[in-house]
Amino acid sequence: MSDSTTSGAAPADGSVPATPEAPWPVSVLAGKLKGYIDRLGTVWVEGELTQWGERAGNVYAKLRDLEQDVTLDLRIWSSTRARFTEEFRQGDRVVALVKPDYWLKGGTLSMQVYQLRHLGLGDMLERLERLRRQLAEEGLFDPDRKVRLPFLPGCIGLITGKDSDAEKDVVRNAQLRWPEVRFRLRYAAVQGDRAAADVAAGIRELDADPQVDVIIVARGGGDFQNLLPFSDDTLLRTAAACVTPLVSAIGHEADRPLLDEIADLRASTPTDAAKRVVPDVAEELARVQQARARITGRVTALVTGEIDRIAVIRSRPALADSGWLVDARAEELTRWIARGSELMDHCVDRHERRVGELRGQRALSPRRTLERGYAIAHRADGRILRSATDAATGDALLLTLADGEVSTTVSAPGASSGARG
Repeated sequence: MSDSTTSGAAPADGSVPATPEAPWPVSVLAGKLKGYIDRLGTVWVEGELTQWGERAGNVYAKLRDLEQDVTLDLRIWSSTRARFTEEFRQGDRVVALVKPDYWLKGGTLSMQVYQLRHLGLGDMLERLERLRRQLAEEGLFDPDRKVRLPFLPGCIGLITGKDSDAEKDVVRNAQLRWPEVRFRLRYAAVQGDRAAADVAAGIRELDADPQVDVIIVARGGGDFQNLLPFSDDTLLRTAAACVTPLVSAIGHEADRPLLDEIADLRASTPTDAAKRVVPDVAEELARVQQARARITGRVTALVTGEIDRIAVIRSRPALADSGWLVDARAEELTRWIARGSELMDHCVDRHERRVGELRGQRALSPRRTLERGYAIAHRADGRILRSATDAATGDALLLTLADGEVSTTVSAPGASSGARG
């Protein structure tokens, strides 16, 4: 009998809760876990095979989630494997009917596979079409969102596989067209489960670099499944949020990934991307020469036309003999001189008559009478003396003459009297 029995402790068989004094053995806990897991039913799951290996007829594989970094272990018994009609390998997208299985001896959890099939192309296309409609409804495909590429980028950000043909095509063709162009390389996985996250991280990194003028995502084509990372929702939204002009150069015509729709420019191949992003220095110099030739021709034609027009104007009769201008003005001047003399004579005659009229009016004026020797006598009260009888002896009179006034005193009425100062 054990010490726990002799001490009266409860048996550690899982029938009672475990305590520090009476813990469960590992086998009890493992048995309870297995019992609970065994009660779980089968379920269909979808993912990507990231590992596929056979040992003694059995297959041990790993199934990764298509969007998140979550992986499950798969175990396929040889009897189940024998019923498969398709061949599978790492990288395939599949759906599997699995049941959780807990291995007591190793303490590991794996999924026992009962059925396995490739994810149908129709299902993938339907899923992509659904994502395409969603992004289109959000306006991420609108042409108004696309940014115009710079005419001559000083620095190009290139996201591609390391030592890939796509990298060599873009760099070589760009430098052939414009030798001074610079590149900021960002290597990333361009296929497999890490591709979408790597490319999205590269876009964010290069977009944050102020020296990068344009970003190119390049890959040298591939089959439909290899291009699926470039239709990943997270990658597409990262590309849509990119401020720097983005060029998609995946290099596949038949099955265009959705990144082609989001990018500001879609290039058919990496070589095409280099040609469309970087101008050809020889072509640009030729265009400059052509433009200069056109400008010279236009200016020459304009000047020549003006010279011919002036020559035609000068050949007209009106300008061939300039004397007619002087003659015409001379005749006109003669007419105006004659008219002026006539008007002046008329004006002089009119004013002479006016002077005569004024002279006649002046002869009748009192001043003209005074100038002939007459005087006007005023009494002391200011009245004019009109008769000799109106004056009495001793009256003071004021005589108004033509050139002034004098005073006098009446000595006797009706008789002449001398004037006294």
